[in-house]
Amino acid sequence: MENTSGPLAGRKEWTALGVLMLPLLLVSMDVSILYFAIPFISQDLEPSATQQLWILDMYGFVLAGLLIVMGSLGDRIGRRALVLAGAAVFGAASVAAAYAQSAEVLIAVRALLGIGGAALMPSTLALIRNLFHDAKQRAKAVTLWTGVMTAGISLGPVVSGLLLEHFWWGSVFLINLPAMALLLVLVPFLVPETATAAHGRFDVLSAALSLGALLTVIYGIKEWARHGYEPLPAACVLVGLVLGAVFVRRQKHLAHPLIDLGLLRRRSFGGPVLADVLAMFATVGMAVFFTQYLQSVLGLSPLTAALWSLVPAAGVAVMAPTGAALAQRVDRAYVMAGGFLMAACGFLWLSRLQTDSPLWFALVGGAVYAGGLVAAMTLANEVALGAAPPERAGSAAAVLESGQELGGALGMAILGSVGAAVYSRDMADALPPGTPHADAVGETLGGAAAVAAELPAATADAVLTAAREAFTHGLGFAAVGAALVMACAAALSVGLLRGVGGTTGSSSAPDTERTSPDTVRR
Repeated sequence: MENTSGPLAGRKEWTALGVLMLPLLLVSMDVSILYFAIPFISQDLEPSATQQLWILDMYGFVLAGLLIVMGSLGDRIGRRALVLAGAAVFGAASVAAAYAQSAEVLIAVRALLGIGGAALMPSTLALIRNLFHDAKQRAKAVTLWTGVMTAGISLGPVVSGLLLEHFWWGSVFLINLPAMALLLVLVPFLVPETATAAHGRFDVLSAALSLGALLTVIYGIKEWARHGYEPLPAACVLVGLVLGAVFVRRQKHLAHPLIDLGLLRRRSFGGPVLADVLAMFATVGMAVFFTQYLQSVLGLSPLTAALWSLVPAAGVAVMAPTGAALAQRVDRAYVMAGGFLMAACGFLWLSRLQTDSPLWFALVGGAVYAGGLVAAMTLANEVALGAAPPERAGSAAAVLESGQELGGALGMAILGSVGAAVYSRDMADALPPGTPHADAVGETLGGAAAVAAELPAATADAVLTAAREAFTHGLGFAAVGAALVMACAAALSVGLLRGVGGTTGSSSAPDTERTSPDTVRR
């Protein structure tokens, strides 16, 4: 059984964790840091509409597609070595992105940033398994890891807005350099290298199948969410599912697979992965509505909206340690279920938003759902990481993060489609016959705002009022959908994880047994 009272980590290990949090923060920030920079990039590099979308999406696509590959590679060559390689690639690509002279070059280096990020993210979580052998200390470390990851996504637009007020758009990339330099200098002294039992030949075909499956599925889902049903996105999803099935079949017959399917079938690992998928489904699916509501309905400037959107982090700051503390005394399954139910309450609160609701009303709902979700995700990550044998920690962390990426894409597609359908129906009923550019007005709130800017004042006010009410109505339906998913996640947490691992610091269930001890070479 798991040794929950292993040797305690000291100052060196906690300092190492702090150093490892730097790349995690920046990698997660880079998912959203271009939101404000893209108008400046468009003015300077003059990308086409398609190129602009790829500038935004390339990083996330490559990051998601390579997580499993990089996690398995780290298990083979050593996670510290992969962190250092990832930091070097991420730093070099950041410089290239900052001084890119064309849209094509920027797209290419965004792909390189994704490669570096994919090397860094699973390795930082996997190294926690080797730095912290005591279960209570590891729980605190995973809580910090989850909080930093979610904070980075929220901080990206804020940091971008602040930098762009004083510097050119390339500064949003150069901010990565000090952290990467610090990482390259300190990691060799603070972080032990990990020896691993997974010495089998790296299966290139499995890596290609994994990359192809994740890229095509996530691309198809995002395009479906962006444009509605079209043959190409649907075909991409279908091709990705087929490649995924081939990948899974191949893993069953390999001595050293990229993914340990036996581990995934364990309640103590498969259950948390599913919990993470559902948590990110709601988080990303509602984030799009929340930021648009602040900007396009309440009329806040982008930077002001980004700063106010940090307020829900107060819920995270309170609930993440509270959840970890409760897990010391109560079965973690019940604490996770409580987090999901708290998130459901936050989403139901947001379903009552109106176009004239005060700002505090939206922020309270955001804080409640964010706090509940992060509390649940923290415990899910802790249970899963504790269930993984040390020599497979990199692969396990990569599977967790790939599930999060997939859940986010599904949330954006499904909840986005629900909101879009309600918006379109309401606008069809609200617009008088002969409204100019009715198709654009009836498709998105942004389209309505663009058309209204060219209309007479009275007509523009009527169009914008109808569009804001329709968008808020759609947000309400999407929030109810998110709340239902959270209720299902709470039930699944209890059904799948009750008794698995007990409380933090108690003995684990039999299905979390280790197959080999940690081996470390310094």
